[in-house]
Amino acid sequence: MAKSKNHTTHNQSRKWHRNGIKKPKTHRYESLKGVDPKFLRNMRFAKKHNKKGLKKMQANNAR
Repeated sequence: MAKSKNHTTHNQSRKWHRNGIKKPKTHRYESLKGVDPKFLRNMRFAKKHNKKGLKKMQANNAR
């Protein structure tokens, strides 16, 4: 006679909950590994020029 059962989830839930179902840890800065180099380069310049504007704003507010 042919086998009929190919899959079951019996006991799987207990195994999952034994150590607790945990959410993945979130980090403050996600890795930029594997990101398009052109995009990274542009991002670097964008950050640099944001600082430039910030300095001007702070100088105007100080007056």
